[in-house]
Amino acid sequence: MRIHRLEIEAFGPFATPQHIDFDHVSAQGLFLLNGATGAGKTSILDAICFALYGSVPGARQEGKRLRSDHAAPGAEPRVVCEFSARGRRFEVTRSPAWDRPSARGRNGFTTQQAKTLLRERVAGSWEEKSSRNDEVGAELSDVLGMDREQFTRVVMLPQGDFAAFLRSKANDRLELLQKLFGTQRFEAVERQLVQQAAEATRAVQENASELKLLLDRVASEQEQLDLAAVAPTAGKEPGQEPEAWLAAVEAEVSAEWKRRQDEAAEAESLATRLMEQFQEAQEKSLRHGRLGAAMQRRVLLELAAPRALENKEKLGKHRRAAVLGGHLEAVDTAARKLEAAAARTEGLRGKLAAVGLEATNTAAALEGVKASSAVLEARLPDEQRLEEITARLAAKRSQTAEHQAAAEASASVLEQLREDVSTVESQIQPLEPLAGQLTELERNAEAAAELVRIVARHETAASELAEVTGKQLQARSTSQDLRQQWLDVRELRLANAAGELAAALESGKPCAVCGSEEHPNPAEAVRSALSLAQEEEEAKEQFEASEKALGLLSEQVSSAAQVLAGLVAQGGATDAAEAEAKRISAQDAASAARKAAGLLEKLRGRQEALIKRISMVQEEHDASVSKAAQASSAVHLLQEQCVALETDLAGLRGDFPSLRERLDALMAERGLLQAVADADVELERAEQAREDAAASLERALPEAGFTSADDARREILSPADVVGLEKDLADFDAESSRLDELFASEDLVLAAKEANIGELPLGEAELAESKLIASNAADSARAEALSAGMAGKSAAAVARLRREYQTLAQAGSEPRNRAHMLAELADTLRGSGDNSYRMSLNTYVLAARLEQVATAASERLVAMSDGRYTLQHTDAKAARGAKSGLGLEVVDEWTGQRRDTSTLSGGESFMASLSLALGLADVVQQEAGGVDIETLFVDEGFGSLDEQALEQVMDALEGLRDGGRVVGLVSHVGEMKQRITSQLQVVKGRHGSSVRVADAVPV
Repeated sequence: MRIHRLEIEAFGPFATPQHIDFDHVSAQGLFLLNGATGAGKTSILDAICFALYGSVPGARQEGKRLRSDHAAPGAEPRVVCEFSARGRRFEVTRSPAWDRPSARGRNGFTTQQAKTLLRERVAGSWEEKSSRNDEVGAELSDVLGMDREQFTRVVMLPQGDFAAFLRSKANDRLELLQKLFGTQRFEAVERQLVQQAAEATRAVQENASELKLLLDRVASEQEQLDLAAVAPTAGKEPGQEPEAWLAAVEAEVSAEWKRRQDEAAEAESLATRLMEQFQEAQEKSLRHGRLGAAMQRRVLLELAAPRALENKEKLGKHRRAAVLGGHLEAVDTAARKLEAAAARTEGLRGKLAAVGLEATNTAAALEGVKASSAVLEARLPDEQRLEEITARLAAKRSQTAEHQAAAEASASVLEQLREDVSTVESQIQPLEPLAGQLTELERNAEAAAELVRIVARHETAASELAEVTGKQLQARSTSQDLRQQWLDVRELRLANAAGELAAALESGKPCAVCGSEEHPNPAEAVRSALSLAQEEEEAKEQFEASEKALGLLSEQVSSAAQVLAGLVAQGGATDAAEAEAKRISAQDAASAARKAAGLLEKLRGRQEALIKRISMVQEEHDASVSKAAQASSAVHLLQEQCVALETDLAGLRGDFPSLRERLDALMAERGLLQAVADADVELERAEQAREDAAASLERALPEAGFTSADDARREILSPADVVGLEKDLADFDAESSRLDELFASEDLVLAAKEANIGELPLGEAELAESKLIASNAADSARAEALSAGMAGKSAAAVARLRREYQTLAQAGSEPRNRAHMLAELADTLRGSGDNSYRMSLNTYVLAARLEQVATAASERLVAMSDGRYTLQHTDAKAARGAKSGLGLEVVDEWTGQRRDTSTLSGGESFMASLSLALGLADVVQQEAGGVDIETLFVDEGFGSLDEQALEQVMDALEGLRDGGRVVGLVSHVGEMKQRITSQLQVVKGRHGSSVRVADAVPV
């Protein structure tokens, strides 16, 4: 994954839009991200992480507001990151949630939700992929191959974490390693195994409890039968003793059940015999009781016979008179209808007279009205058509007026628009020449501004050259003086050499120089040779140091002269006031052209809008004129049709406003005449019906046995009286039939025979005593049967419980073995039990990762420490039973000794922690599926290194550039600014920070 471009606005300390071209900054493969403390170096890394994952790294996510406090109230926080990964190029834009000023929002603000947009560059153009936060997150996670935690550990190397990690004790490394590698899933495995072990233990305990409960239930069944209940000892493992006890209890309960079954059978036989005797006595008593009741009912039936005969005669007369009921009802109904028809006919004739119609010949009048109505109904469509034509005529007249008014209005608008176009064209004409020179004038203004900057740089460069030249002359003089001092000391040392030789001469021994054995006048030494040699060496060193300083100053003079010559070639020798005047003049001209271009663009836009408006209004005017002409023609045609129809229908209306109203009046007369004619017919029919009903009644009276209609009416009973008499007769006949059947029944015949021979039933006292004896015997039999049933249920329950005990005891064997195995495994994974290293599963996995990191880190630490140090993981047992497995030690290859990492110096600790961070990046990169990491950021820590160590660290970091990788170093160390030419500088100010790209010039 390589980052190409980053844009930041209203985010963190950056209030205004900032644009960072990482392709330009990282062209050399290594660049420096520097700036003062608090300027916002880390915020750039936060912006990258937020763009890719929607959140910032680590603790900064909760403790830091993303929107800049320096930004304008309405400025939207935004981060745009363009990157490439897996051969594809993407651009992601994110905005965090923020409070936007709003006049309607609560407290003057409205919450603006977070927004995301992901685009991919395909075939040279950007295509939108998604604007949903969840979809973009899933897409980026798939493309990057890392989550946010892995990204911040691999791409943004957290130096502080590894420095603390390096100095910490073995037991303190667990939390940091767990945070870096995310091994919580192994702790989850530990917890799951502990939970499984606890569940298995509970299962064993539940099995034991269930076995004990089965034994207690067997003992309870034994107690219910009043047998001795001695259960096995509570808590004892189920085995031979409970099994034997269960077998003995089962045999004992079965024997008791057999004994109680025999007793219940004997009691049942006795109860049955006594009950049969009681039932025989009771049935005999009931038979004689029913015989006496039947005799009493026969006496009552004989007393009711005369009344039944009288009721039968009344019903006979009623039924003969009821035959004439239809004739009587027909005579009465016909009389009522005749009376009603006469009253209705009289009323309708009164209404005819009231409206002035003749009632002598109703049929002829009715036919005349029907003929007139038919004529009017035939002409109703013409009248309706006249109404429609009248309405259309009014509408067309209104449309004609509207279209004429619209045509006049559009004509007025057209005239005004044409005047406006002329005005705009007159304004455009003088602006076009000046606006056409805008590009050239802006180029001239930029050149004039650049000349001013070059003149300023020329003055600075000339001043710097003069200053460096002065220093060079002074250094040259100082160097010559020191050289002379060194030569003087050396001459003195040579002159003093004769004295040193004379001091070594001895009488009679040859001179080392001339070979003479006589020494008449030996020279004397002024100073000791040792002091002169030391003074000469010091003078020489001072002279060489001055020569070296002089060489550096000479290089500076040459470099400054080259810079000054380049500026002179670019016009830097121009007078500053003249250059400033040219810049102001060029900027004024460009500003005027820019204003003219802006105004010209607005006027052309207005001109185009006016032309379009004229075209539209012209079309509207033409359409209005055409529509007005069409409407006027339609008005003329409709007016002719309206006059013709009005003349044709005027004679048919008469004195009425319309045909419909005259037709309604005729229909009312027709209805009244028709009603009178119908009433006359109905009156005639009613008179004939009355006569027919009276004749039919006269013919039917003799056949029914009556002389007059009044006699027949007196014999007719009410429905209630008829129902009562019929019920009394039916009850009498039914009681007679029932008594005949009752005396013929077997029970009453037998009772009569027994009464004739003197076999009378028992008395009530004797019968009650027999019932009591039978009931007591039945209760005793039931009690014995219940006792036997309880014993049977107990026997079945004991047998079933014994089988359940055997099954449950056999099933509990495997859970006990599994619980033992899981308990030992859980103890081992937690680092207890037989685990002598007291290393948990989580620690074991982290130890393997730490070993990989230490191996990868050693490859870089060897280069940084000039082959002296390597890191090595150790799983040696910790003292006093502490947990082991996360030990880390440094190996000194110069001495071959291993020692604790806390013994490293500050610079050595930084190199070791940096190596650990880079090693971790390699390991996590491998875990992420071999994701290609083309961009790395390394945080602070370089200030603790000396010059040689810094050189070695820089060599190691430059080695990361192999294969096209880009490395960004985050530091404010001054030495780093001189060593790395490509720099991304963060400058802080009162109104927010800004970012600029600078190329450092080596001194």
